[in-house]
Amino acid sequence: MADSSAGRVFIGSYTSAGGRGVVAAAVDPQTGALKETGASDAVADPSYLAAVTTPAGTVLYAVSETADGAVAAFDATGPVPRPIGRRVPVGGDHPVHIAVSQGHLMTANYASGSVSVLPVGTDGTPDPVAGVMQHEGAGPVADRQTGPHAHQVLPDPTGRWVLSVDLGTDSVRICALDTAAGALAPHRETALRPGTGPRHLAFHPDGRHAYVLGELEPTVTVCRWDASAGLLEPVAETAVVPAGTAGTAYPSAPVVAKDGRHLWVAVRGHDTIAVLTLDGTGERAALAATVPSGGHWPRDLALDPTGRRLYVANERSGSVTCLSIAPETGVPSPTSTLTVPAPSCVTFA
Repeated sequence: MADSSAGRVFIGSYTSAGGRGVVAAAVDPQTGALKETGASDAVADPSYLAAVTTPAGTVLYAVSETADGAVAAFDATGPVPRPIGRRVPVGGDHPVHIAVSQGHLMTANYASGSVSVLPVGTDGTPDPVAGVMQHEGAGPVADRQTGPHAHQVLPDPTGRWVLSVDLGTDSVRICALDTAAGALAPHRETALRPGTGPRHLAFHPDGRHAYVLGELEPTVTVCRWDASAGLLEPVAETAVVPAGTAGTAYPSAPVVAKDGRHLWVAVRGHDTIAVLTLDGTGERAALAATVPSGGHWPRDLALDPTGRRLYVANERSGSVTCLSIAPETGVPSPTSTLTVPAPSCVTFA
């Protein structure tokens, strides 16, 4: 029986590396295979996307990962993404992540180590930047942590808090979004083990735990999350590659299963998807398996709306691979591949 919840997929790709910009694809509801329906190169290097579906259709937001960083909006209701409005500067360099919360866009600006807030207009397009929160600090890895490098910004499951993950300062900042001012108000900062270089985090479905993925060391830090207090508390650390692994291993993206039993991690260089089992409390993670990502340099990983498939953007081999998840073990296996030059992220509507 066909599954109508499979949804549509949007793929960001680096135009500076031969990518086609924002790529839209239809999902085969039975197999999960992707078929491209159109693309737009209206924005340079749209490395990360966020989709919002309204009764009027789908609006897609993209960062432009350039020195004069910007965001742009697309009408993604039809088969081909169509730019709407103008490209809006974010007041930061090389934005690499975008999130939507309470009628505002937020971008994590890697090179400048800051987070920008832009109100969304009534037509769905971004207004000029209202506030920029500058991170401060550094870490012990000389060539990567000489200053702050904001790598992700996202709301917590309650929508009350905004968390920003900083690779350069080995920390996660918790803020409140002042919607009237369009600014982030710092609440507290959680320090992680120096040198791990946190990149992204993902929340457990219970809303009480989060998993912070290190880029500079292939580890995931299990944290308790107290939404009432806005408190992120590290409790354990687990490797995402087998002991004794040699060579490059730069984790990129964590994804938690809808039932909270598994955590998947894409690892660049090692070119694998790590499968970690989570216990009933959400506080114990164990590496159960690693499987090939289906290509080279898996930069992003996404779970489809059915919870049965993973999609991995293999940046350097120019492919987005669909992997079917074994229900009991959580081990994914490739089933199909779509050719997309220089893909950077995968987002469902």
